[in-house]
Amino acid sequence: MSYMFDASKPIALGADHAGVQYKNEIISWLHEKGYTTKDFGTYTTDSVDYPDFAHPTATSVETGEAAFGILFCGTANGVAMTANKHEGIRAGLCWRAEVTEFTRSHNDANVICIPARYVPIELAKEMLEIFMTTAFEGGRHQNRVTKISCA
Repeated sequence: MSYMFDASKPIALGADHAGVQYKNEIISWLHEKGYTTKDFGTYTTDSVDYPDFAHPTATSVETGEAAFGILFCGTANGVAMTANKHEGIRAGLCWRAEVTEFTRSHNDANVICIPARYVPIELAKEMLEIFMTTAFEGGRHQNRVTKISCA
């Protein structure tokens, strides 16, 4: 399997208080694998507002500063909704390996949103491996992805 994103760019990460421990563990795991990261916070388990971390993560991907984004919160719904407000973002909420594969291969997602309260950390790592190595199939899916934008 090969990396499907620009490996010369950092991976952008963000989380709220419910996802900060997963974010920190995933950053260490990515560094062990030789990837660089850009951490947009939070850095504490104190209650925070997830948009404060999802927006800069999404912006980093949207502007091309980051290869792709990873967002964590309790359910991942809030960070997914926030990231998807960005025109160039296709954020997918993933909770199973199969969902992750189709999020990439059918939807060309560039941000993965993981519910830290409902996905074991080892599954989160497995999903990230799938996300990073699964290619967008294009073809019939390209027309659908093109229609996502409201612009």
